[in-house]
Amino acid sequence: MAAYEGFAGVYDLFMDNVDYDMWADYLIRMLQKYEVNDGLVLELGCGTGSLTERLARAGYDMIAIDNSYEMLEVAMEKREESGLDILYLNQDAREFELYGTVAAIVTGCDCMNYITEEEDLLEVFRLANNYLDPGGIFLFDINTAEKYRAIGDKTIAENREEGSFIWENTYDEEEQINEYAVTLFLPEENGLYRKEEEFHYQRAYDLAKVKELLAEAGMEFVAAYEAFTDEVPGKRCERMYIAAREKGKSWDDIETYKEQWAAMDLSIEE
Repeated sequence: MAAYEGFAGVYDLFMDNVDYDMWADYLIRMLQKYEVNDGLVLELGCGTGSLTERLARAGYDMIAIDNSYEMLEVAMEKREESGLDILYLNQDAREFELYGTVAAIVTGCDCMNYITEEEDLLEVFRLANNYLDPGGIFLFDINTAEKYRAIGDKTIAENREEGSFIWENTYDEEEQINEYAVTLFLPEENGLYRKEEEFHYQRAYDLAKVKELLAEAGMEFVAAYEAFTDEVPGKRCERMYIAAREKGKSWDDIETYKEQWAAMDLSIEE
């Protein structure tokens, strides 16, 4: 099963411990720090659109990408209720396409850790560099090995009236791969429960490797922060936010590519 197919409909229910207001406030503050006060902003790995909606309310023209159609269906239901003008695209972050450039790209909730191959992360960085305005900013979070060591081999279970889940986590220190198996028990109308199982994989990246890949992609590393602060990451840092800048593109380059981007057929059905 692809990630978040069975989980999509109840994702927000079981992730209600995530403080999206705080997360959005931090991203908005960081965008403003780098002088992105409005304009087009792309969110990679938007999930059910919780951060996307908040950024749109803050005045940004949001484009949001996720590779799970099921998660985007939930996001579009939120959009219908809020009336916000958000463009959702069903694309893979490793090969996304846009109709033009954006002022900034943001991510949250471990999106980059789901890219488990260095070559694929490099490609994401290359695409980010390509689709950012000249000097545009890329803000992304990265879980460190410290985070996965802290979780370790652990099982978490929770039982609610709306459903139950079992979360089984393992971390391979040598490969730096964190695996978690999620088993959901969701109530049916007949009083029985439907069982859904999903397996997720994330990779820990250290700052040196991220800097190396950014440089290879042609981007300029700007700064790293202990997540949700303005502080330099410490030895015990479990999540970093990294700011990187587009480097080397001119507005003449953008004019050259405009016709190609305008011809792209972009829709959620892709």
